[in-house]
Amino acid sequence: AQQGLQEDIIANVTLGCELENLLKSLCKPNEYDKFRSFIGDLDKVVNLLLSLSGRLTRVESALNCGDPGPSMEEKLNLLEKKKQLTDQLEDAQELKAHVTRREQVVLEAVSKYLNEDQLQDYQHYVKMTSALIVEQRELEDKIRLGEEQLRCLRESL
Repeated sequence: AQQGLQEDIIANVTLGCELENLLKSLCKPNEYDKFRSFIGDLDKVVNLLLSLSGRLTRVESALNCGDPGPSMEEKLNLLEKKKQLTDQLEDAQELKAHVTRREQVVLEAVSKYLNEDQLQDYQHYVKMTSALIVEQRELEDKIRLGEEQLRCLRESL
């Protein structure tokens, strides 16, 4: 799965480079800069959302831990951290909404220069940029979980 995902990422990066070179040659400099800025921000915001939601999930798991569970002081710290992460996640979702609005503006700008096939490639590249980041993070989480389960199994033997 990792190898297949890596191949998909390489193919998407290659497509992105081709589109970037094409747009650089066709677009006005400010339109090209908007495209580059949008792609960079999209990458950052998706990674930020994934990071914050993962951290929030871990804090919630620690709070819902059974057995002895966290002490009262630890629980208060975890609750404060949960509130912080929830606020940060809401801010990140607002950033994502802003990036989504910018996506439409950039699409309108570049669509003046691209033919139908190139425009489909552009839309595929944008969609896959986010999807591959999410898929990569999910795969990393699955691998980490599997390794943790394997370690626990070895320790129990």
